[in-house]
Amino acid sequence: MSFEYPLLLAVAVAVGAGLLVAYQLLQRRRAAALAAAGLQPTRRRGRVRRHLPPLLMLAALVLLFLGVARPQATVPVPRASGTVILAFDVSNSMGAKDVTPTRLAAAQSAAAAFVRAQPDTVDVGIVAFGQGALTTQLPSADHDSTVAAINRLTVAGGTSLGQAILASLSAIVGQPVSLPDPDAAEPPPDLGYWRSATIVLLSDGEDTGGPDALAAAELAATAGVHIETVGVGTVEGATIEVDGYQMATALNEELLTEVAETTAGSYHRAQDARSLNDVYDSLDLRITTEDKLVELTGAAVAIALILLTIGGLLMISWFGRIL
Repeated sequence: MSFEYPLLLAVAVAVGAGLLVAYQLLQRRRAAALAAAGLQPTRRRGRVRRHLPPLLMLAALVLLFLGVARPQATVPVPRASGTVILAFDVSNSMGAKDVTPTRLAAAQSAAAAFVRAQPDTVDVGIVAFGQGALTTQLPSADHDSTVAAINRLTVAGGTSLGQAILASLSAIVGQPVSLPDPDAAEPPPDLGYWRSATIVLLSDGEDTGGPDALAAAELAATAGVHIETVGVGTVEGATIEVDGYQMATALNEELLTEVAETTAGSYHRAQDARSLNDVYDSLDLRITTEDKLVELTGAAVAIALILLTIGGLLMISWFGRIL
């Protein structure tokens, strides 16, 4: 513990010691006066009743002086931390209206609310993926820029879940990540271990090409990265129009579930913006502790007021007076 005004601490100790000495001298004089009058000292229980209220009030005064000295202490404060990559499927199928107003718009609304709710210890990045993948916002504590990047997303093209995972891993580790050539028997790249990183993959699960999604998920698992998949849409599906053609699109929960379970993550179905908010609330962010300097003046004053109140009530109850 430290004090912002240590000189006042010395004053508080001196005043407390002085008041205690004065109280002892007063009690000795009182005892001497009673002895001179031929009166016997009170029993032990009576002495407790006589001394307890004023001692409580004396302790309260000392605490008030300590409060003026502004006591401070360093205490561990729990905080959510880590890196979250929000990987948005922006393929044409995300324009379907089986989720109001559209699949993508619902995902954007809930994601923006999630980002605004995070403390500055959580870095959030954005990956937009269709047939390829594009990192539109590197992980950052600048959540206003992240929300702006979310709001700029629009639908276009096909879907590659595998490319989305690789682009998200690239944003986490800070270097390009790709799958090894299966024909060359190459070992998977060493990405380090990122146990505080989470990828939230928002998609309808329709994978139309690109790197193998499950192989990419296995690479993420090796790096300690969890993937939480969010199925945006309905199993019944909807019909969309692309370049003048009618196309049917439906939620592929099986693939999204396999991707999540490969990394010990979970699959969530989100049929509207409200359920998407519930998904974000359930994310298992890493909880760490940070040493923070906390002022204890309020606590000292509160305890002093409690002691003053108790001492005053005892004085009134036992002796019919305050002093």
